[in-house]
This record gives sequence, C-alpha cells and structure tokens, in this order.
Amino acid sequence: MPFNSVEYFVFLAAVLVVSRLVSRRFRWIVLLLASILFYGATRAPYLLLALLLVSAATYAGGRCISGEAGTTKGSLLFWSFVGFDLLVLISIKYVPAWLGASAVVSAVGVSYYAFQAISYLVDVYAEIQPPETHFGHLALYLAFFPKLLQGPIERAGDLLPQLRAAVPITYENLRAGLLLFAWGLFKKVVIADRLGLYVDWVYVDVQAHPGLPMLLATYFYAGQIYYDFSGYTDMALGSARLFGVRLTQNFRAPYLATSIADFWRRWHISFSRWILDYIFKPLQMAFRSAGTAGTALALMVTFLVVGAWHGPKWTFVIWGLLHGMYMAASVLTARLRRNPLPAPLRRIWQTALTLNLVSFAWIFFRANSLRDALYVVTHFVSGAGHVGRFLLSQGKGELLIALASVAVAAAGSSWDTDGIAGERLRTSPTALRWSVYYGFTAMLLFLSAGHGGRFIYFQF
Repeated sequence: MPFNSVEYFVFLAAVLVVSRLVSRRFRWIVLLLASILFYGATRAPYLLLALLLVSAATYAGGRCISGEAGTTKGSLLFWSFVGFDLLVLISIKYVPAWLGASAVVSAVGVSYYAFQAISYLVDVYAEIQPPETHFGHLALYLAFFPKLLQGPIERAGDLLPQLRAAVPITYENLRAGLLLFAWGLFKKVVIADRLGLYVDWVYVDVQAHPGLPMLLATYFYAGQIYYDFSGYTDMALGSARLFGVRLTQNFRAPYLATSIADFWRRWHISFSRWILDYIFKPLQMAFRSAGTAGTALALMVTFLVVGAWHGPKWTFVIWGLLHGMYMAASVLTARLRRNPLPAPLRRIWQTALTLNLVSFAWIFFRANSLRDALYVVTHFVSGAGHVGRFLLSQGKGELLIALASVAVAAAGSSWDTDGIAGERLRTSPTALRWSVYYGFTAMLLFLSAGHGGRFIYFQF
C-alpha cells in the first residue's frame, strides 16, 4: 500500500475517522491495528511474523535488562536480545540472497523497526530510556504505519511519549499534515518519477549510450533519489501529523552541503544519527589508541556496514566504501588543507565538489551490476553524442515539467523547514491561502497523471 496509491488515501482517511470517533484512551489500539493491516497489505505473512518476533523480544529485553547495566547478567541479556533482532533482520534481508533464492524476498520495513528496536534496547541498557511497561505502546512505537516502511528511524524518547499522549486531532494538525503530504506527493510523482524516466532509459543498458548522456543521467539520478526519498519522508511526516504526531525531519537540503560529513548531517538524518551513535562512536572508542588513523578506520568500517545494509551487492558495498574513503581522507588531510578563496567562493567550490563526489558514488548505487557501474565510470567522458536524443527521449514536455518542478520544489523547501506547509502560508490572507491550496491541488492532479512508480527505498 504505497503512499502514492488510491488505496492508501482511502486507508488513511478511514483510520483518521475511526481515530476521531474513539476515545483518546483507546486511540493507540486503532493505530496499532491500522499499522498491522497496513503491513499486512504487503501480502508477505512472514513480515508480520518478523514484526511480532522483534516486538516481543524487544519488549521482553527492555524489561529484563533494565537496571542490569555493568553486570555480567545484564551484558549477556543485552547482547542476546540485540542479537535476536539482528538475526531476524539478517534472516529476511540477506539469507535468501546468499542461498541463491530465485524469487525476490521482500524485506520492506524490517531494517527500520529492527534498528528502532536496537536503539531502544541500547538506551534502556544505558539507562537513558526507562523500559516500556505497556506492550501495546511498544509495539505501536515499532509498527506505527507512517514510518514503518522507510522510516524515519525514531528514538523511543521522542516517539513513545507522543503515542501515549494521544494528542487531539485538530484543524491545525489536519491542515499542516495534508499540505505536507501533498508536498511530498508532488516531489515523488511530479519530479522523481519524471527524472526516473531519463535515468532508466540510460541505466537499463548503459553500453547503448555515449558518455555525456550517462553523465547527465547520473546527475538526474541524484535528483531522482533525493526527491523520491524526501518526498516519501514528507508524506510520512504529513500522515503522522494528522494524528498529532511529529516525526523526525529526515532531509535538510543535502546537495547544499559543503563536505561529505555535512552531507551526512543533512541526508537521511535519522539513519545518520543512528550509525553515528551505535556504530561509529563505539568503533572510534575501540580504535582511539591509533588517534586520527583510528578515527579514519572507524569511518571506513562504518560506511562499509552502511553499504552492506543496503543489500548484498558489490555495488552497494563500493558505494559505502567510497563515502568511507571520502570521510577518512577528510580526517587525515584536515591539517594539510588550506583554501585561499574568499568565503563566498570557497562555499561555492566546496558545495560543487561535494555534489560531484556524491553523484560519482551514486553511479554504483544505481547501476544494475558492478560491470555496468565500471562501464559508466570509464566511459562517461568518452563522447558528447546523442545529448539531444537523451533530453527528448521522453517527449518534449516531460523534461521542462521536471526542471520547472525542481525550481518550484527548491523555492518551497527554502520557505521554511515544512516547505509549502510553512508559517508564511498559514498566516496569509484567507483568499490567497485557499487559492494556493486549490491551485497546487489542481497542478498536482494534472502533472501526476500517468506517474506513480515504486519508491526507490522500498528495496531496503
């Protein structure tokens, strides 16, 4: 039940109506049942079983390890429950591929609630978070449907209190939620899906295209994956906001980053914080005796794990290693680097360099195979032919609509952190405000006709 489907629109409206009708004390039951129904729509019963196993183990683990920090018993219990959650994740996401399964086994959502479960156990064991005594609330924390399939990866201290509180469903939350959802839908179906047409045209058979079209398709992919993923996130945040729940903002203009480290502070923010706290920092402590070299090694290992998390393919591993190399090189050369350019020019240079490094790594992320990725890398400067054929491959209007929509998205996102659902629009005169609402809705319906592809990150 993708967010960009009619089925989801009907489902979301029904859950909202039922939630409004029942007592606030029992709203958690409605949301939990809705989340189970939502996940069941994947038509993969083993995914529901995995969610149940992780929920039960995490609840039991939190109760067992509470107050046991620093003890042998506590350490043994902690690693046992974390290991169980990881075992569920590995069994579904990696084992079928390792065994050469002929059919694709969906693991959608498993990574996200498994990571949430692990962060919860770590925080309880470290006495940062008290153990949840209500199994239903903990199960809802893991399964809450707006963030179930692609995150954000929420911390228990942020989400659990909101789910317990059952904030009233108000006009302001409905307004902000619907606008944010519509903004995300615009990013996905109007921009990402259109850019994807050009990307797929090249990457489905890279050897059939000369260099410059491959280069352009790579930059288009950088735009596609950003608008696809950030569009999903906006729809997730908008869906949650309807119920008075505020999820973590996952993107903050990542392509304006001035370094790779800055990029990861802006891209998939909840995941970046997770790997920082639960992978990089422990590794950095373990390698601290090696000083700067130890930090560089910790970064390399961390991003190797990040690449492998995306799937058991060499292309993902190399993508992760490239980012690890970028970060490690930045640490190792920090004292040697000097930039004599004035501040404005220096920022432009750093932003352009970061964008190109990130886009180069995206080649491996998008390519269908390592062979294809290496072909693109070794041929994207080999010729400038067929650029017009590439730009017109999907018709004259599609590219213009995509580029114009990118300009609209950039302007809307710069308005404030909620994009078009921002404070300036809320305080505008009624006639202007509703004109924007109706105009944006009409534009969205018109431009989304025939577009509605699968979200890229559903495969992770």
